[in-house]
Amino acid sequence: MREKPTGSASIPDADSDTRRFTARAVAAVAAVGTVAAGLAVRAKADGAFAKYAGSALYTVLLCALVASCAPRARPLVVAATALGLSWAVEFAQLTGVPAELSAHSTAARLVLGSTFNAPDLFWYAVGAAAAWTVHAGARRRA
Repeated sequence: MREKPTGSASIPDADSDTRRFTARAVAAVAAVGTVAAGLAVRAKADGAFAKYAGSALYTVLLCALVASCAPRARPLVVAATALGLSWAVEFAQLTGVPAELSAHSTAARLVLGSTFNAPDLFWYAVGAAAAWTVHAGARRRA
């Protein structure tokens, strides 16, 4: 009687699990790097550049978080989801609810903002496009 191999070749989901774990780890590192980049921009720059770089990085961070939650999702789906979330938060600012929450919580202010700013919509798209480009390139290499 032949013994069954015990390597990963005999376990069809082992390679898939490893790829998902790796994708999640890379996404987590990207999220931390994005937060560090955002903090660096805030510390070193000011004015319009800092504001709009922060808007783009907000969406890049959301892309990393979406990719971490859904490691098998295609880069376009990840970028579109993050862009949709960014736009939803921005449009929610028209209701005044984020401003009210931000007045009581630093975390809410960082996540939800407080004031609608139409140019942010463009910069969110820039961040999504940049994240999509990096994500798609990384997947092609893998």
